[in-house]
Amino acid sequence: MKFKKISLIVQIFLGMFLGIIVGYFWKDFAPSLHILSDIFMRLIKMIIAPLVFSVLVVGVAKVGDFKSVGRIGIKTLLYFTSAAIIALLLGLFLVNIFEPGKTMSLELPAANAVTGIGESKGFDTKNFIEHIIPESIVAAMAKNEILPIVIFALFFGVATASIGNAGKVVVSFFDSVSQIMFKVTNYVMSFAPLGVFGAIAAVVAKQGLGVLAGYLYLIGTFYLGLLLFVFLILFLICIAFKIKFFKLLNYIKEPILLAFSTASSEAAMPKTIESLERFGCSNRIVSFVLPLGYSFNLDGSMMYMTFATVFIAQAYGIEMSVADQVVMLLILLITSKGMAGIPRASLVVIAGMLDHFNIPVAGLLLLLGIDQILDMGRSATNVVGNAVATAVISKWEGELSTSQNNTDSDAIKLT
Repeated sequence: MKFKKISLIVQIFLGMFLGIIVGYFWKDFAPSLHILSDIFMRLIKMIIAPLVFSVLVVGVAKVGDFKSVGRIGIKTLLYFTSAAIIALLLGLFLVNIFEPGKTMSLELPAANAVTGIGESKGFDTKNFIEHIIPESIVAAMAKNEILPIVIFALFFGVATASIGNAGKVVVSFFDSVSQIMFKVTNYVMSFAPLGVFGAIAAVVAKQGLGVLAGYLYLIGTFYLGLLLFVFLILFLICIAFKIKFFKLLNYIKEPILLAFSTASSEAAMPKTIESLERFGCSNRIVSFVLPLGYSFNLDGSMMYMTFATVFIAQAYGIEMSVADQVVMLLILLITSKGMAGIPRASLVVIAGMLDHFNIPVAGLLLLLGIDQILDMGRSATNVVGNAVATAVISKWEGELSTSQNNTDSDAIKLT
C-alpha cells in the first residue's frame, strides 16, 4: 500500500497548529523551541548569497549587455516606485478612516521610555552608496547583503557575456551552481515545518493569545489593508498586464505561507525564485527583479510605515495635517530605500518619522508587543508584491511563457 506524501504546505500548517497548542499549554518549555526557528533561518541565510549570485550571473549573461540591463532596470524601478506610492497611500487612507489610535483605549508609555529600537538618521546618500557598492564581494556575501551582491553580479554577468565563447564556460559553471543551490533549497525546505513550529510556539508562549484581544481592532484594520493591497491593487495590476493573478498565487502559495509563519520574507526567497520560473517567468527577469525587490519593493512594510506612524500620533492626540502626511509619504519613499539589510528596518524608519514630527518615539512600545503578528502579514504581502512585480516585468519584456501561463492542466488550488 502506497501512502501519498504530505505536501509542504500541509506540513507547514500542521507546524503552525501544533506550535499554537504547545505555546499555549507549555509556556515554560515552548520558548526553548525557538532554536528550531533559528536553525531554519540560518539554513536559509546559508543558501541565499550563492543562490542569488549564481542565478543573477546566469540571467544577466543571457541578457548580454548594459543597454538591455538598463532597460529592464528602468522598468523595474518605475514599477517599484509606483507600487510603493500606492502602498504608502493605502496605509494613510486606512489609518485616517478607521482611526485605531483614537478608537482604542491604550495606556500610553512615558515619553522618555526606552524602546530598544536603533535611531534612524534619515536618508544619507553617502551611506547609501557605500552600502550598495561593495568594497569586498566576499564580505557582502558573508553578511547576506543582497544589494551589493546584485551590483557585483550585474558587472560580472555583463563582463562574462562580453568575452564571447570564453565566457560560456563560466556561464555553464554558474548555471550548474544555481541548479545545485535549488536542490540544496529543497533539502532545507524539508526542515521548514519544524522551523515554523518552533517560531509559533515561542511567540505564543511569550506573548500569549490574549494580546490578540487587546489589539484586535488595530490588527484587523492593518490586515484589511494588506488584503486590499493584494486582492484589489495587485489583482488590478495583473488584469492590466493580462497575468493570471490567482494562478500566480497558486504557484507561490508555499513561499507565502512560509513568509507568514516565520515573519520573514527572506525565508521564502529561494522557494519564490523556483516558483516564479515554474509559473513561466523568464529566468533572467526573475534573477534580476526579485533580488532587487527585497530591497526596493517591500509593499507590506511600506504600508505599515505610514499606518504605524499616524496610529502613534493618534494615540498621543497629535493631529497630523494633510500637508504633514504628504511630506511624510515623500520622506518615506526615499528613506525606506536606505534601510536594506538593517534589522527591524520598518521600526527604525518609523522611529525616524516620529522624531521628525515631534511625536514621542516611545509610542513604538504600543506596537512592539504585536509587531511579530503584524510582521507575519507584512512578510507575506512582500512576497506576493515581489512575485507580481516579477511577473509584470516578464510580461512587459515579452518573456512570460504563454505555454506555462495558460496551461489548463494546472488546477488552481489555493487551499
